[in-house]
Amino acid sequence: MPINVYATVGPFVLAAIVIEFIYCIVKKNGYYSFQDSIVGLGTMIFSQCINLAIASVILTTYGWIYHRYALFHFELTWFHLVAGYVLSDFLFYWFHRAGHRINFFWGAHAGHHSAEELNYAVALRTTIFQRAASFLFYWPMAVFGFSPELILTIVAINLVFQFLPHTRVIPKLPSWIDYWLNTPYHHQVHHAANPIYWDKNYGGTLIIWDRMFGTYTDQTEEPYYGITIHPKTWDPTYINFHWYTVLWKDMILANNVIDKYKLWFMPPGWRPRNLDPYEKDQPNRTAKNQVKFVTKAHPGINPYLIAQLFFAFPLVLFVTNHNTPLDGWEQFWYSFLLWTQVTIWGALLENKKWAILGEGMRILITAGSLLLTFQKYGIDSTWTYTVAGVSLIYFMWLNIIKIQAPKALRA
Repeated sequence: MPINVYATVGPFVLAAIVIEFIYCIVKKNGYYSFQDSIVGLGTMIFSQCINLAIASVILTTYGWIYHRYALFHFELTWFHLVAGYVLSDFLFYWFHRAGHRINFFWGAHAGHHSAEELNYAVALRTTIFQRAASFLFYWPMAVFGFSPELILTIVAINLVFQFLPHTRVIPKLPSWIDYWLNTPYHHQVHHAANPIYWDKNYGGTLIIWDRMFGTYTDQTEEPYYGITIHPKTWDPTYINFHWYTVLWKDMILANNVIDKYKLWFMPPGWRPRNLDPYEKDQPNRTAKNQVKFVTKAHPGINPYLIAQLFFAFPLVLFVTNHNTPLDGWEQFWYSFLLWTQVTIWGALLENKKWAILGEGMRILITAGSLLLTFQKYGIDSTWTYTVAGVSLIYFMWLNIIKIQAPKALRA
């Protein structure tokens, strides 16, 4: 099993998010939305756990291709590492382009773009399908002669680099850098919801692919962010399946049999012939007047969710690290508990009544599971007692606050 690059760099990524967040608060630039950020990080937590199973499947499949069809067998040298990185970035460009031009792949990518902000928290907002879909494009690396372990490592490093352009606080860089590297200036265009920016600047590390294949554009108006058909929920599971539910509904409504299947391979926005086109982006919508999705959260919940977010990261690293003592079933169980946790976060942000009881039960079940696991592997349980105790005390206080009805605020 290759080194889990994500687990290795996780603490540094979290530090970058905290630093950027503090900077934005001090500057009062409005680049962070609390609800959007919490849900984005929650989707990342769940997808990282799912990636464990995906990595195992990829290793097996690519291993079969590598041992049966590889033209060469490259050793781990600096030359091969750099060559593999450039090749992976080229293949990522085409995966990313397919992710915006083919409905099936857009369904795996739309959750990332559903964020109505652009910051380092958004960079981690991925769906459970995105990584699996991407590896439908990287198999040529195995044919060339890169081992499955090396492919996963190179792709992971490439994706970690792509974290860096997801920000608005870094200004336009000098032209000698900006011409070939995917900088924040370029990626702001890619994430923008402005119609003039759709389907542009797909590059991962290098922007030269966009210049070569006609998908590059400069900024000509201030970008705003999000997607035209917003999920209108903070439920991470629905965010993962959102576009597929849209496609499924259109497929059911389609009168023409060919259209029912054609739909999945057409660009986003295409509809069966008997259905009206989707409403285009509001012609007068700008970065200044954009109305973002916000909900009335359970009173007093924000500090609690921040604390739970920081409590969740060590558990994610414990589950996903390549040196974890957990067996497969234990990793599955804790992945399920983490999915439950981020699902309840979304419910608390929407002030759903069941979330209060659900969170209390989750704290007890998670704490009990960790105590048994730590006892099994001889790990000190002090941290578990502390986290569970503080969480329960704070949550008991939240329980005496009157629960308000869910309400979406649309300014």
